[in-house]
Order: sequence, then structure tokens, then C-alpha cells
Amino acid sequence: MRVLGIETSCDETGIAIYDTEQGLLAHQLYSQVKLHADYGGVVPELASRDHVRKTLPLIQAALQQAKLTSADIDGIAYTAGPGLVGALLVGACVGRSLALGWQVPAVAVHHMEGHLLAPMLEEDAPQFPFVALLVSGGHTQLVQVDGIGQYTLLGESVDDAAGEAFDKTAKLMGLDYPGGPRLAAMAAEGRSGRYQFPRPMTDRPGLDFSFSGLKTFAANTIAAADSDPQTRADIACAFQDAVVDTLLIKCRRALKQTGLKRLVVAGGVSANQALRQQLQAFATQINGRVYFPRSEFCTDNGAMIAYAGAQRLLAGESVDERIKTYPRWPLEQLQALS
Repeated sequence: MRVLGIETSCDETGIAIYDTEQGLLAHQLYSQVKLHADYGGVVPELASRDHVRKTLPLIQAALQQAKLTSADIDGIAYTAGPGLVGALLVGACVGRSLALGWQVPAVAVHHMEGHLLAPMLEEDAPQFPFVALLVSGGHTQLVQVDGIGQYTLLGESVDDAAGEAFDKTAKLMGLDYPGGPRLAAMAAEGRSGRYQFPRPMTDRPGLDFSFSGLKTFAANTIAAADSDPQTRADIACAFQDAVVDTLLIKCRRALKQTGLKRLVVAGGVSANQALRQQLQAFATQINGRVYFPRSEFCTDNGAMIAYAGAQRLLAGESVDERIKTYPRWPLEQLQALS
């Protein structure tokens, strides 16, 4: 089965074609970073308008890349949520309309399920069950995954997500949008130990996260410190160390609580090299395994949507002609696949 995947949940237009026998055949991605940079963050109306302009040309480019025509597509998967409602509607309308015109089934995909399954696109894919750390600009969650659609939420952020805290702290330091990767690059030049930041919610039981207080601590530290480049780098390093340590502590607890030794880390922040190094070292210590998607599939992309949609289409799942999106959509509401 060849599935066209459409991702338009926020500020990236991602299109991909996945073949259930041959694997990924095409992958096209357009980022709106330059569009939103002047505003310091995503402007929903501008994001939606840009998806309207880019989605169909990227679909044509993906078909050309795979040397296919619309007649070769067996199903369409589109992101239905969670995300920005206007942006979601663009992908849903295009996906459902093409499915109707091409007379193929369509399936609505959960954005976070796409991230969670992104490591399945790699040759060395994880086996079920495992614990997943979903860490991005909008979400920080720990999930026990027993199979596709078989998700148990173990913990989540009660306020800012980790990626959101990265971006907001970067903005406090005057870094351009998107701030998270720029802050991580600055942290690489910093000296660890000069500043000590708290590790929020690690001094109590549980697997929930909180990063808003860490952002406030960073704001106060920045306001009181000198503005020379080394000091700024040291603050960035201390902030990143705190986020990474917090995520590591919670992952350790989650694996101990579930008795599992396989950890999947996905979402935009999973590209952070400090986080990858720390989790790899931890997995080695416990004789476990940690799995990451390749860097290009850490951020939003069509490949993860095409893969997740293909699994659900193979199981007989599809949507009717009504177009529905779900700006808020708990993972636990998804149907489990046998």
C-alpha cells in the first residue's frame, strides 16, 4: 500500500509517500521559519495561508520524486490534530478532497502518534512495548506504548513544554526565532557549573513535568548577570543542563515504574545533542536501548504521518467524507490496532 502523508499542524508543511513494502519513497518539507521570524513566534493566520500556498506544489514534488502519479496512491493520511485549527483544516481539506477525487480511503492521524512512531522509519526500529518521551514545543509527555493505539499516559507537563521553555528562554536572551536550536548552540560554548538551575518537580514522586518556573529562574538570572558572550553561554549551558537532567530523571523513573528497558524519544527537542548523549549513556548503564528518529524526522514532517496513517489504513481504519479536526486530542482516545 502506498500512502500519501500530509502534515500541516503548525509551521511546517510536510508531504511524504510511504510504501508498506518498500518504505519511504518521497519526503518533501517546507519550513515557515523565515515567515514568522519577524514576529518572534508562529502567527496562526499566516501559517494557515502559507500551508494553502505550499501543500499542493509539495504533493506534486513528492509524486515526481517517487516517480509516481496519483493513480499509484492507495490511501491518504493527514494530520487532524492536535495543532493550530486553521493549519489543520488546510491539510484535512486537501487530504480529504484528494481522497474523494482519487477514490482512495483517507485516515485522520494524531500528530503525536506520528512523532511517537517516527523511529519506526529507521532500519533498527524499536519493538513493542516501550516507554516514549514525546518532547517538543507544544508537548512533553511520557507514554507507555504497548502497540499502535495502545497508549498509557504516565506523565506530562502541567504548564510549559520543554521546547516552549527553550524558545521562551532564548527570546529572553535576545536570540532570533526559532530560539531553541540557537540556545542549544550557545550552550555548547558554555561552561557547566558556573550557574546552578533547579530541576523542577524532581524532588517529589511522579512523572509530571513543569518548566515555567525554570523559565522564570532563567529570566531572573539573565537580568542579574553581565551581558558578555561567555556569561550568556554559561547561562544557556546551565538552563540546558537543567532541562536535560529533568527529562533524564523522569525517564529513569518511568522505565523503573514500567519495568521496561526500551525508550523512544521523539519530537523537536529529541534532536538536542546533549539530551541524546545523556539518554544514550543512561541506556547503556541499565543494559537498555534508546531510539531516536533521524534529525530530519524530529521536527514536524510528512513521513511520520504517512507511516502512522499506513498502519491504520492497513488495519481497515478510514474516515467518512466529513472533515473534522481536533486542536486538542488526547492520545488515549485513539483506537488500538490489533
